[in-house]
Amino acid sequence: MFIQFGKKTRPGDSKDKHLGWVFANPDGPPLVNTAGLGGPFPAAFPGNLPDPINNSFSARDLYDLAGDTEGKYTVPILWDKKENTIVSNESSEILRMFNSEFNEYAKYPDLDLYPSELTDRIDEVNSWVYPSLNNGVYRCGFAKTQTAYNDAIKELTAAFDRVDSILQKTPFLTGDEFTEADLRLFVTLIRFDEVYIVYFKTNSRSVAHTPAILDYCRRIYAMSGVADTCDFEQIKTHYFCSHPSLNRLSIIPIGSNFERLLRQASSS
Repeated sequence: MFIQFGKKTRPGDSKDKHLGWVFANPDGPPLVNTAGLGGPFPAAFPGNLPDPINNSFSARDLYDLAGDTEGKYTVPILWDKKENTIVSNESSEILRMFNSEFNEYAKYPDLDLYPSELTDRIDEVNSWVYPSLNNGVYRCGFAKTQTAYNDAIKELTAAFDRVDSILQKTPFLTGDEFTEADLRLFVTLIRFDEVYIVYFKTNSRSVAHTPAILDYCRRIYAMSGVADTCDFEQIKTHYFCSHPSLNRLSIIPIGSNFERLLRQASSS
């Protein structure tokens, strides 16, 4: 697992100031934020392990190993062990690849989150969910002017209400079937109340106070294997401790225990 508390990605190079994603290491020293404040926080949470393939210290190591030093040292990373290179670092591309390209190795090869009969509808939903919600929370949180924030929160609120309207009529965004569009939205919604409302100032709406969207999150959370991927302690620690410009002392709010709400049965 990668963590981002602003550790130097070339710790032995005094001239290189790049800070970014590093691999969690249970044996590593506790972490502080890029301002040297807050915490200290654990270098890894239970279940986190160092890079099991290349024993890399940071994401930057992987980009250097792949000979890719032109762009950002970002995650996620789909790594090719045979060619020792990065296949993709774009989440939407990786999601599509995992949906079909590795079925011969998959535990559930018949699972299709991008079925041919729904591709147009999925693409249409993604076309407004991504800029307005997935990326919209960041546009709100990192806005540099009141005007930029006002524009972003207005668009986010309208998209949130649009989702609510859809889910009052159907269990998922494209109808009765869980698809890629739902997976992409779910990861934003489970962070919405615990992180984005506080940290990114998206408090015009709340999942907990929107019954159709809360039930939607509960249905997905109850699916086999999904809850195991949702670690709210790690989610909150990462966000609230990675940006001193937003939270200089890396104080982690106690929150509303949104995970407790997710564990309750859906009413629909």
